[in-house]
Amino acid sequence: MLRNYLLTAYKVFMRRKLFTAINLACIVLTLVVLMVISALLDTAFWPTGVEGRSDRLLQVYGMRSESVNDKGLPTGLRTGLLGYKTISRYLMPLTSVERVSAITTTSEVSVYQGDRVSRLDMRRVDANYWKIMQFKLLAGRLPDEDDDRLGRMVAVVNATTARQLFPGAAAVGQRISVNGQAFEIIGVVADVIHINAYADIWAPLSTFPSSNYRDEYTGMFAALLLARSPADLPRVRADVERVAKTIQPVGDQIFGKTTFWADTKLDVVARALQGRESHVDSGGNRLLAMIAGGMLVFMLLPALNLVNLNMGRIMERSAEIGVRKAFGATSLQLAGQLVVENVLLCLAGGLLGLACAQGVLWWLEASQLIPYLEVHINPTVFGCGMLLAFVFGLLSGAIPAWKMSRLDPVHALKGAA
Repeated sequence: MLRNYLLTAYKVFMRRKLFTAINLACIVLTLVVLMVISALLDTAFWPTGVEGRSDRLLQVYGMRSESVNDKGLPTGLRTGLLGYKTISRYLMPLTSVERVSAITTTSEVSVYQGDRVSRLDMRRVDANYWKIMQFKLLAGRLPDEDDDRLGRMVAVVNATTARQLFPGAAAVGQRISVNGQAFEIIGVVADVIHINAYADIWAPLSTFPSSNYRDEYTGMFAALLLARSPADLPRVRADVERVAKTIQPVGDQIFGKTTFWADTKLDVVARALQGRESHVDSGGNRLLAMIAGGMLVFMLLPALNLVNLNMGRIMERSAEIGVRKAFGATSLQLAGQLVVENVLLCLAGGLLGLACAQGVLWWLEASQLIPYLEVHINPTVFGCGMLLAFVFGLLSGAIPAWKMSRLDPVHALKGAA
């Protein structure tokens, strides 16, 4: 039966080529938008490459401390990033993790070369950072424990920055002045965009002009926690939640009740967008549900348009449907054939949409609208795209198929709907 459905669908599509092309264009345009969004979300929340260990990586990107009076009413609230002292005292001793790294967020700095000034983004990190991240080293070496411990004024730059600062020359071994500090470039890495890896320049923590950061409980730091396996993530989360409750008030830096959470990248974004810094549940699943709902709503308008197109196409086949009904075809068989035809058309549109989506992603990478973007159509996105095409086919084909399958044979043979 399926073979007959496929042959019939092929003949129907070839009978009205222009009509089929219009349907395909509607499907492809819709699916390209949805698949590009899916690819960007996959790259952002479940990255590969430099953050390829994201399945066992958690991050602590903020803390919240609150003071209360004798009646339990809040009297003060402070939110912000962690200080180095909080990370070194409470998170680095955790036994449930393989490694803990303290990193700063990126900050814009001025790089001086004679009379030329470049504005670049700089991040300071410890030695563990280079063992958690999986940077592609293009030249030189990465900083190690000795560089951090001895306070060596060394730096790593990405490929774009190396070309910008030293066009036509090797960057390794060159010296640069960053906000008045002299650094020697010891390594060049590939460009990256991910939240924990993005920067133009990286330097050891010990290159700060002052060591005061070591005594601060709040400041400009985030913590990366690498679990030994994905199965250990619940234990790491529980340990981080537990140690947060043991933090004692420290002057005006930390108040009485302190909370922070070990989050996945999805959790970090969900907390920021939904303001759930004080909740155990980051709202990540809710955010995914909202995104999925938005994508479904986006599909509805073109699906309704395709329903109208399908109704016109099926109306032309009313005589055929009447004949088949007169010879004993059931409504379920007719509806099944019409839905299969529409799903096949949508799947064909999905394959074309995947090719077009890859072209759009290549354009996004080349245009640098998102700096250092590197995104591909991987098996996950491919599966998501074909699922979207299948759902699109069902949404736009079920109603016309159901309506036409219920036609009275006599009326159908007369060409009446």
